[in-house]
Amino acid sequence: MKSLILNYCLIFAPMNMLSYIIWNGSPDIFSIGPVTLRWYGLLFALGFLISQQILYYMFKKEGKPEKDVDTLTIYMVIATIIGARLGHVFFYEPARYLANPIDIFKVWEGGLASHGAAAGILFALWLYARKKKPGQSYLQTLDRIVILVALTGALIRLGNFYNSEILGKPTKSDFGIVFTRNVSEVLERDDYVESVSFAKGQGESNSLGFPPLKILIEFNRDKQNPAELNAYLTGRVFDRLINNGYVIEHISQLSDLQFRLGQDETNRYVAIVDTYGIPRHPAQLYESISCVLLFALLFWLWTRKKENLPSGQLFGIFLIVCFGLRFIYEYLKEVQVPEEIEFISRYGINYGQLYSIPLVIAGFVVLFLSFRNSKQPITK
Repeated sequence: MKSLILNYCLIFAPMNMLSYIIWNGSPDIFSIGPVTLRWYGLLFALGFLISQQILYYMFKKEGKPEKDVDTLTIYMVIATIIGARLGHVFFYEPARYLANPIDIFKVWEGGLASHGAAAGILFALWLYARKKKPGQSYLQTLDRIVILVALTGALIRLGNFYNSEILGKPTKSDFGIVFTRNVSEVLERDDYVESVSFAKGQGESNSLGFPPLKILIEFNRDKQNPAELNAYLTGRVFDRLINNGYVIEHISQLSDLQFRLGQDETNRYVAIVDTYGIPRHPAQLYESISCVLLFALLFWLWTRKKENLPSGQLFGIFLIVCFGLRFIYEYLKEVQVPEEIEFISRYGINYGQLYSIPLVIAGFVVLFLSFRNSKQPITK
């Protein structure tokens, strides 16, 4: 259907086209009636399922009761969900949720905070360690769990990428990504439009430095009047490209709308809209890749010593690396909630950075104590 448009883009796009990536992936995998399976939910669940299997392996190698893994998994799942939700409620938008307490339970609407998840996990594992299981003191349990938290964190951040959320700031780097899903969803709400896709444009960047982008619109069969479609493009489409908050985060339309209306090989009307995309740092992928590398490092350190590992060593490394990088990556992210704007203007850091500082400090303290006590017998 779109061969006319795609051929046009391939023929006329210059060889020295600015480098950026277009991401228009759907957050949904498939739907069956009212039930929709989303990438975020699948990756979130996979994080716990894979972690549970790795924990079985670790417990077996250390000679610990494998039945305790099931108990630990329950503690972790409950602590992560409740902690992450309450963390977002109280760390990021307390006024909103205290005014509407029932919204706290609407987890499906989004709003999970990794710092809250960290607090929840710390508390849950403290409850678990109170049972005084042999070889499973509080710090020893934390050392094993943070290996799995790093892996689960990588999958959750990948889910954020599929959702096109936690956006990075605009960038001119070659690995900038134009997130176009919001644009598709806004335009496809109209009964005029059957589908929307995107391709790189040609020519120079606009005055703000954003590269050319083509929006490829395929119209429904019952909307085939050229005059009506022209009016629709110059009216409703243009309005949404310059006024819709979900669109202008990703599209930079500064002047009159430029478009070409034509027909494909089946005589269906299609349009090419010339605009400019806003490439952004894929902050979600930065964190996801960092978590994978951190998982590999921690797991490798565990394989060297296993049950003889000094208590707190892996936990300290995790806190320093994970939340130290989180502090840095926050400089590449857009503001997550409006309440942060005044805080950033006053202190120069956002909420995510503020909550990362005590965790990094705690990591250095735990690591120092671990090295100091490394020659002492491990609690059995």
